[in-house]
Amino acid sequence: MPDQLPTFGPDALGADPESRAVVDLATRGHQIFPTLSDDELQRVRRFGQPRRWADGACVFHACGASPGMLVVLQGHLVCSRGNALGERVEVVDYGPGQFSGEVAQLSGRPPLVDGIAVGELEALQLDAPAIRALMMAEAELGERVMRAYILRRVLLIGDHPGGPILIGPPAHAGLFELENFLSRNAYPYTRRDPARDPEAAQLVREHWQSESDWPLVALPDGFVMRNPTLVELGRCLGTLPRIDRDKVYDVLVVGAGPSGLATAVYAASEGLSVMVLDQRAYGGQAGASARIENFLGFPTGISGRALAGRSYVQALKFGAEVAIPAQATRLLCHERPLKLELDDGACLRANTVVLAAGARYHRPELPGLEQYEGRGVYYWASPVEAGLCRGQEVVLVGGGNSAGQAAVFLSAHARTVHLMVRRGGLEETMSSYLIERIAAAPNIQLHTRLDLAALDGDEGGLRTVHCRGIADGRELAFETRHMFLFVGADPNSDWLRECQVGLDDKGFVLTGADAGRDLHGRGLETSVDGVFAVGDLRSGSTKRVAAAAGEGAAVVAQIHAYLAN
Repeated sequence: MPDQLPTFGPDALGADPESRAVVDLATRGHQIFPTLSDDELQRVRRFGQPRRWADGACVFHACGASPGMLVVLQGHLVCSRGNALGERVEVVDYGPGQFSGEVAQLSGRPPLVDGIAVGELEALQLDAPAIRALMMAEAELGERVMRAYILRRVLLIGDHPGGPILIGPPAHAGLFELENFLSRNAYPYTRRDPARDPEAAQLVREHWQSESDWPLVALPDGFVMRNPTLVELGRCLGTLPRIDRDKVYDVLVVGAGPSGLATAVYAASEGLSVMVLDQRAYGGQAGASARIENFLGFPTGISGRALAGRSYVQALKFGAEVAIPAQATRLLCHERPLKLELDDGACLRANTVVLAAGARYHRPELPGLEQYEGRGVYYWASPVEAGLCRGQEVVLVGGGNSAGQAAVFLSAHARTVHLMVRRGGLEETMSSYLIERIAAAPNIQLHTRLDLAALDGDEGGLRTVHCRGIADGRELAFETRHMFLFVGADPNSDWLRECQVGLDDKGFVLTGADAGRDLHGRGLETSVDGVFAVGDLRSGSTKRVAAAAGEGAAVVAQIHAYLAN
């Protein structure tokens, strides 16, 4: 059987905050595929353009130009998805009164399915701006459309996902990187092992030539990519849209963590043009949190991915543009508008820039660490990693809240979680509710006053983690294929030095009075006019999700004040 891994539950995009159960089409079909009344169709007419297609005509292609939202007035629109293996599955048949699309259409991105007219098709076509205008002008109708779009994406991600097929050896680091990228961005995909799947093996025979070709990626339109970079894959799938070099944005946000997404939501909702960049996935480090239980308004807790997914869709709803993966490499502060260069050579212009790039995962100085990254060494714990270590021994290093959340999450999947810290306990660095949860978990073993010493592995990846007692020098070895590192973070600010944004001695960005200027109430502005910093990247910030989101919201008022002057 194919090695198919469902990537997300409903919380991927915030579809169901109280349950992780799979979306049931039988009970929620009226929400996923609603039928609009005659009165509602009349209200939609002022936002759409009437279109006609003959019977059998192709209305749109997967991975092609976005069709926007089609509201069927007559005939039928049948949507199906295929793949490079020649397989095709019918997804849905839209009849009169129903509307097509899912989350991708909010930003004009390529569809995930093909659409064919059955009978003479008459429909209203709404492009991305028109969809957003409908949602703003018709609140109740817009809520139904938004709920349907989110649930449809969850269905596409479900037990038999569409999207690209990832093919390669299970332990391959490149395969893991692509899988993690798609998973964290809530993009449907399937992973297949050519050693077990005859159809995947056939694609390997046709397209694979050497070890450097791993992994293969078979796109829905039949094209097969060899070992693509994240940027190459993002361009093909539409997560990395074409950059308009002539456009000057009001706000350019670098980083799509909680602070960056909060800035995008509030700025876009107040009419500012916004572009958000992130080099890997929306949500940042918070998006990798298995469960956040102390965020205001969620008494039962919420996963970092659900919180990030809701914020991401909300930003799209208000018209913010999001480009992933897009890595900022250079900020030119001596020019106006400000200019930001990306790693692919593209250049964006904006009147203000918000630095929300957060911090990157700290890598301890450990010989051989790099060769095991993605092959047994991980810096976050998502369902992808949990699936890899099911029923196995794992080592988790770190004593902060992120480490505690990861330990609790992994304990539901792994046989034993060995939690290793340098201190004598967890009380100084971890919230009490997590300490209590860890103490109550029978398969979490806490090891104190231990430090990493060495790693051993084989062709399959990591095999042994060697540790040494800090006080007594005792040696201890864990036989494990999976080690998770939550040992702090370094500020993601190296690319700012040419711009001469003021940094503290640890590399975090100085703002307000700390930046040495009288900023007239703009306490989140840096030493450079029009450049602001929020969230974990800002010097002196509280390293909490709620605090980051608060700063992201607060900076918008300061941006308005700057633009007004």
